[in-house]
Amino acid sequence: MRRYGKHTDEDDIRVRPGRKGTRPRTNIRPAHEDAAEGMVLTVDRGRLTCLVDGRTVLAMKARELGRKAAVVGDRVAIVGDLSGKKDTLARIVRIEKRKSVLRRTADDDDPFERVVVANADQLAVVTALADPEPRPRLIDRCLVAAYDGGLTPLLVLTKSDLSPPDKLLELYGDLEIPYVVTSREELESGEAVARVREQLDGKVTAFVGHSGVGKTTLVNALVPRDRRRLTGHVNAVTGRGRHTTTSALALPLGDDDGWVIDTPGLRSFGLAHVDPSRVIKAFPDLEPGTEGCPRACSHDEPDCALDEWVAQGHADPARLYSLRRLLAAREHKEVD
Repeated sequence: MRRYGKHTDEDDIRVRPGRKGTRPRTNIRPAHEDAAEGMVLTVDRGRLTCLVDGRTVLAMKARELGRKAAVVGDRVAIVGDLSGKKDTLARIVRIEKRKSVLRRTADDDDPFERVVVANADQLAVVTALADPEPRPRLIDRCLVAAYDGGLTPLLVLTKSDLSPPDKLLELYGDLEIPYVVTSREELESGEAVARVREQLDGKVTAFVGHSGVGKTTLVNALVPRDRRRLTGHVNAVTGRGRHTTTSALALPLGDDDGWVIDTPGLRSFGLAHVDPSRVIKAFPDLEPGTEGCPRACSHDEPDCALDEWVAQGHADPARLYSLRRLLAAREHKEVD
């Protein structure tokens, strides 16, 4: 007979095993000091392929990371089965501090920013000179994202056999952006690949561009099939009249020669997350002139101090025009 009251002891208290609240909880999390270092190569439906000590390891994000997501290029700490064997799965327990981020939003009205690539040194903006026609507004937006995220931009102009590059290069001349011009014939001969490679060696380079510009064709030429074995399955589909890269993918240029990150073709590049004060840092000749600007200045208003800064001869007026053109691109504005 069960007893209650002051004569009750532990034998009279029945607790169902596994019920919530029966196990003590703690906020202490393991430090994982013995975790291995890895680099995220690609992400596919919650599974991350990482490079750990020269081999690829499939991993998932640990619950303790919460909503924090790892992206291609991230340096991470990994524990668990690191053999890389089939049907094994490790855990990512820490995402290291990022030195740069390529971010975008779905459109300019979307406040939720998405990190596309982490820790890239430069952003190669690939555009065709014809078929399809260049889209300067999209190029401008990619440049803003590069400056905002701490990446150095690089222009890669393809299909110069169909149209000369002079007009487009003139548009970006005042930004002093390095560029490479290629043709289809040079791509087939390998001459174009060698010139592009000079700009990539020793760096992590993210490639962006809209469909049809030859971005992934160039990446395939830069990274031969034997180098792709390091990353395992390449999540891309190629067919007549179409080319779709469905997720970002990091590929090695060679031993310690750098990395190429191929990203999905762009349809839009929202910049709702961009702060003009971060973009101005890419213009060291103009940045000192912002000291007299009103608070939260857009750098394109009557009280902007940059007009006086340029009038005093501290910077070229063309540079201010270029800055304002880029900042206008994030708000769909046109600059006269």
